[in-house]
Amino acid sequence: MAFLSREQLINDLQTAFPSLMDDYKLENIGIFEEEGQKDQYYLGYTARKDGKAYMIHLPYKKDHDGGLEPSSSQWTIESDDPGTIDTSGYESLESAFRGI
Repeated sequence: MAFLSREQLINDLQTAFPSLMDDYKLENIGIFEEEGQKDQYYLGYTARKDGKAYMIHLPYKKDHDGGLEPSSSQWTIESDDPGTIDTSGYESLESAFRGI
């Protein structure tokens, strides 16, 4: 897979907002992004459902020009609840959203 610009990836994620809101009965949705160490980057969604906030994301590798390429196809779910353990290994975005 080729490296894509951050902006292009965010635009792609944003186009799914309406259907994700409807399909998974979300209260709110937004973009999640976080810089990791070295060339790691995380990009995906923040979602609120049943009063709880979740970050659902893929890991990316960042090139020297700032382009991003997925480094895994497995989605991770993080919760804003400190007592909750992050879960990963979701093979699709749909399975990750069903997991919240």
